Amino acid sequence: MEKTRKQYSFSVVVPCYNEAYAVAKTVKEIFSAIEKWKEEEDVNILYEMIFINDGSTDSTSDELKTLEKKYELLKSIDSKINCGYGASLKKGILASKYDSIVITDADGTYPNERIPELLKELENANMVIGARIGNNVQIPTLRRPVKWLLLNYARWMSKSDIKDLNSGLRAMQKDKIFRFWNM
Repeated sequence: MEKTRKQYSFSVVVPCYNEAYAVAKTVKEIFSAIEKWKEEEDVNILYEMIFINDGSTDSTSDELKTLEKKYELLKSIDSKINCGYGASLKKGILASKYDSIVITDADGTYPNERIPELLKELENANMVIGARIGNNVQIPTLRRPVKWLLLNYARWMSKSDIKDLNSGLRAMQKDKIFRFWNM
């Protein structure tokens, strides 16, 4: 009897602002992580990468257009003015064609090779958050006390052991996102 291959379908949404020197590396990291996952686990994967250029004043838009020619699964959305991180995420989510959404940043601060882990965990959760923890995390000294207070307040309010309150590496189901769209 032939074993049915597990299937994953998802959209990776990446807001960008003045990231001309980082987007190529980020696209390659995401692409490589997914290709490695396909090879190692023999899974069927349908995905797209959506990069939203949020009114960058550098050559981010040109770099994304060049990358679109190299990576057929890459789609870029170009905002003429800077609308902000949240608005960029919303544009990307609205343009996505799959029900599972992964968000990450274009600047290389997140380990995009861990995206497959987030998607596997998403089978048992509404949202999976990649936490920046360990010795390699760089938080400016002035921001540490405030971040510590906010994190502990959020832990107390949610009665959860939140590891990274501001993480931009997440996986979630689109229908759950729309429940909180106006917030």
